[in-house]
Amino acid sequence: MDELRRLAARAENRRTETGIPRLAMAQGVIPEHELAAVYEPMINLILRGSKSMTIGGKTLRYDPATYFVMSVDLPAIGTVHAEPTGEPYLAVSLTLDRAVIASLLEQAPLLAGEGAGFSVAATTPELLDAWVRLMRLTERPEDIPILAPAYEREVLYRVLQGPQGWLLRDIATPGAALSGIHAAVRWMREHFDQPAPIEDLARLAAMSVSAFHRRFKAVTSMTPLQFHKTIRLIQARRLMVSEALGAAEASDRVGYESPSQFSREYARLFGRSPRRDAAELIGQWRGDIGGHGQGGSASLHPDPFS
Repeated sequence: MDELRRLAARAENRRTETGIPRLAMAQGVIPEHELAAVYEPMINLILRGSKSMTIGGKTLRYDPATYFVMSVDLPAIGTVHAEPTGEPYLAVSLTLDRAVIASLLEQAPLLAGEGAGFSVAATTPELLDAWVRLMRLTERPEDIPILAPAYEREVLYRVLQGPQGWLLRDIATPGAALSGIHAAVRWMREHFDQPAPIEDLARLAAMSVSAFHRRFKAVTSMTPLQFHKTIRLIQARRLMVSEALGAAEASDRVGYESPSQFSREYARLFGRSPRRDAAELIGQWRGDIGGHGQGGSASLHPDPFS
């Protein structure tokens, strides 16, 4: 763990690329209300401090003794916590690649299991060893093309053999129930500004309406309607900050017919009105430019691991 912290020490207070495909890192203090995002499937390993993730009505907290796995794109609100000593939060994240996992499943046994599309599991010495080998390549970039694929497979293999391995299995197994949920989730992400009738989503997932509703909620901790609404609100927030749209225009762009309904649901999710929330985020972005000498849309990124 000490070596991992040293290797990740150059991370910034935002998503920081490592030069290794799909591997990123971040450190620092990130305000809670900046952590709303639609997260891609990933493994998140905390090196210092801790993080909580609220998805639907479920909140999970994890720290260096555990790691977080997400197997489906999910809208979530997270909070990072520094160490009690004041040392900043530090973490690395590996975005999951279906093809890499599928190649592992040709050799690794399939593990039983079913449940939510996200979970926390205990970190093991074997998993940390694999992470160290992968992160060491940041100091030897000439080795990345040859060795990174092997070390990435080792990280994934250790997770696959752990208690949450079935989450990785379902990502890459054709015909698994999760593949139908993936199809519906992708459609809602790409067409968030359009109505999403549950009958159409169930048809896309190749399930009956009742089976789709039940399985979707089991995987995401949200009903399809709640999921679609959360994605719309997160997208509206991004538009207000990155494109300086007013609440009414952002509401219209994401498919709301009633601005007042949009404002109510936005405040319920983010804890403040759309106008106040966007103004505070923009103010923090400008302060970040002044404090770090860095501008551009990257400063507005809603979460270091989305």
